[in-house]
Amino acid sequence: MPQTYFSTTADRPNVLPPMTPSSVAETGMSLTQIAELAMKILYVRGELTAQNLVQEICLPYEPIIKAALEYLLKEQLAARAGSRGLGETGFVYVLSLKGAERARELMEVNQYAGPAPVTLADYHAVVEAQTITSFVIEDSKLRRALAHLVVGDELLEKLGPAVNSARSIFLHGPPGDGKTVIAEALSTTAVGEVYIPHAISVEGYIVRVFDPIVHEPVLVAEEGKPPPLATVGSVDQRWVLCSRPTISVGGELTMDMLEMIYDQAAKTYEAPLQMKANGGTFIIDDFGRQRVHPRDLLNRWIVPLEKRVDYLPLLRGKKVEFPFDVLIVFSTNIAPTELVDEAFLRRIRHKIRVGDPTPQQFHEIFVQVCRARNVPFEEAGYNYLLRTHYQNNNRPLRAVHPRDLVDQIVDIAGYLRVAPALKPDLIDRACRSYFVDLSIA
Repeated sequence: MPQTYFSTTADRPNVLPPMTPSSVAETGMSLTQIAELAMKILYVRGELTAQNLVQEICLPYEPIIKAALEYLLKEQLAARAGSRGLGETGFVYVLSLKGAERARELMEVNQYAGPAPVTLADYHAVVEAQTITSFVIEDSKLRRALAHLVVGDELLEKLGPAVNSARSIFLHGPPGDGKTVIAEALSTTAVGEVYIPHAISVEGYIVRVFDPIVHEPVLVAEEGKPPPLATVGSVDQRWVLCSRPTISVGGELTMDMLEMIYDQAAKTYEAPLQMKANGGTFIIDDFGRQRVHPRDLLNRWIVPLEKRVDYLPLLRGKKVEFPFDVLIVFSTNIAPTELVDEAFLRRIRHKIRVGDPTPQQFHEIFVQVCRARNVPFEEAGYNYLLRTHYQNNNRPLRAVHPRDLVDQIVDIAGYLRVAPALKPDLIDRACRSYFVDLSIA
């Protein structure tokens, strides 16, 4: 049973919600297809009331589910087995022997038994209506999104236009300077919410889109309380209202993860990552460290980045056009010229270098980290750290060092049963266990 629902359009006035179909024709399905979906649900769940079927299929009883049930009764594929409530929606339905046999045949075609799928045309329309390009981030909003980070004005002035492009961003620079956390922070600038379909019907196949691991519903039914029944004039419950999604992948990314994933057992498709990210942000971290060559990966994005559509093949070999409404962020520690040539980099709109923090920024980061870890900040200890372990070793400042070194100090202090502090002994111990001398084999 779907775990999310939407009550009225007033719940989220900033979103134009898809509305419940008022006829069988508006669902994009035939009456027979709706009845067959009801049969599969009855086959999986056993006997159910008409109200239960409304909750499972997410279509209204009048006039759609009622017509489907009447069809099943007429064809002797189902029968009434009593009543569990008042009115017609309380009637209990169970498959007949003929209906059970037909349901088994249907399950061999595909085992999908959930909310009625929406059409691909409706999916295109809803994605376009809630597009990530529909809002513009201002300087003040960007600064709020990055307020937990120490970011200079020069970098902010580059990030703002890049986010507003809602296209592609290439963050590059030395390791440990916050590219990943910046990318994640940028994803939070995509304000608002989006409607995600449970499933889409495409060329006779079912494509599952809503993923509870990826998508965060905004309105959730109370535990033990069923969602309200779908009715004509209400928000279409075949769609789930979610926060704009953020999907982040790293070295584990393969080309297969960017294509339709066919489930041989269920005989349904799972939407690829970039499709689940529609309306939000797709972060490819550690770009260049995937098993696939960077050029092949960028080749995969040429058409989506330029035309904002993606062509995905199905089993029969036919490619189907899906919307590509994603801010895609590449993050890498590798020099761009070592990954791809200039022609490929032109495909990516904004190339932004995230460099080492300035001494002032490094000091500010260290103060913030000490405050967050409840470690007293001592200027003398901080100066000792810089002089002994940075200046004397010609070591570059990295934005991640304050967090890691303070955490090392906390760990060591806990073991020694002393209060964590910026003292030379604890600093030396922390640096010895954190920094690696690359000249030693």
